[in-house]
Amino acid sequence: MADLKKLDLKALTEKLNEFQIDDLNNIDWENMGSWPFPGKVVFCVLIFIAVLVGGYFGFVEEKLERLDREAKKEITLKKDFEGKAFSVANLDAYKAQMIEMEESFGSLLKQLPRDTEVPGLIDDISSAALGAGLKLNAIDPQKMTQTEFYNELPINIEVVGGYHEMGAFVSSVASLPRIVTLHDFSIEKSGKDGDLKMKILAKTYQYSSDEGK
Repeated sequence: MADLKKLDLKALTEKLNEFQIDDLNNIDWENMGSWPFPGKVVFCVLIFIAVLVGGYFGFVEEKLERLDREAKKEITLKKDFEGKAFSVANLDAYKAQMIEMEESFGSLLKQLPRDTEVPGLIDDISSAALGAGLKLNAIDPQKMTQTEFYNELPINIEVVGGYHEMGAFVSSVASLPRIVTLHDFSIEKSGKDGDLKMKILAKTYQYSSDEGK
């Protein structure tokens, strides 16, 4: 069997060597059966290559591109699935956290004065100043300003007294049950008796009527 293959290979090699380039000019395209054997082999090889190239660009290339898109889509879907699986696995913890946030939010809402409670808040600030031993020169609510989620009520305050009394007043205001923040204070001497005068801006917050509904 090995000897037969050697003979066939040798014979094929000899026939290829007999093929001349000039023979291409004498090819009869209408009678391919008369072609020399090397010409038939070369033509078959070219046809085979053309079929492979045409099949690749006609069918395989599109399939490969689609396969690449699907592979990338699979990676995205896996990540999305992992995120959803993690959320489902921690659903009970999320629910408990939501309940805790709602309770905290509710307690904060209770610290925001309503429209009818603002006069009472001003009275509490006045009582804090007098209780600290300060003279209350002015407490002047300004115009309510609106933001996206809440309304802001600035209150200008002016008190006269000692330094330690002013510290006690600020501490009392900070401990009020309603949310009050203090801003932009200034302290200067007042008269010849050594008293100080402090001007300070207090702000309290409340939800608008629409937000409350």
